[in-house]
Amino acid sequence: MEAKINPLIHPSWKEELDAEFNSIYFHELKAFLLEEKKKHTIFPPGKLIFNAFDLTPFPDVKVVLLGQDPYHNIGQAHGLCFSVPNGIGHPKSLINIFQELHNDLNVPIPESGNLEKWGRQGVLLLNATLTVRAHEAGSHQKRGWEQFTDAVIHAISKKHNGIVFLLWGSYAQAKAELIDKSKHFILKTVHPSPLSASRGFFGCKHFSKTNEILINQGKTPIDWGLTTIF
Repeated sequence: MEAKINPLIHPSWKEELDAEFNSIYFHELKAFLLEEKKKHTIFPPGKLIFNAFDLTPFPDVKVVLLGQDPYHNIGQAHGLCFSVPNGIGHPKSLINIFQELHNDLNVPIPESGNLEKWGRQGVLLLNATLTVRAHEAGSHQKRGWEQFTDAVIHAISKKHNGIVFLLWGSYAQAKAELIDKSKHFILKTVHPSPLSASRGFFGCKHFSKTNEILINQGKTPIDWGLTTIF
């Protein structure tokens, strides 16, 4: 085995996922990424690959929102599913997310698509694949990231109670098999992309339902409003 991997990630996650970071598949994934960086631009920047984990330490997780791939255009990806940094235009799926949020809770549609505020409140904004080659959607799938993020979901399911999992679209819904349904809550609907949002995403009320579940457990609800730019 190669030298121990020491990732730049919040200590609570480093401890929880140590076996993954030092597995054979993760060493192979690291080697793949190093080779990719020699030839291509990779998103998000290296220091932001584990941004979701740094914003939401393991003990603080209350909600898991699962995406698939990082955005692959310049300036969009910053390590949080569906989110873009301040000053970047809203991708179409995010526009639909904000529309449903407005319809559900009358939250104003924000100028910024930065979802960091959600992450700081316990919403783990997790993509199944954590990196991508510039302008090539899905280019880092099946290289090891999915095994890693499956381990993340499994760890949350095993060691937490009463987590709300938001599974939007068939890809995310397939991850339900990793979740202990006897002690967690799973909310499913179609993906918020323009291709499917009108077939059930609009009107799903997942934001208010999530808060109702949290309140019923004595947990602090999520302030979904994003009028304050962090």
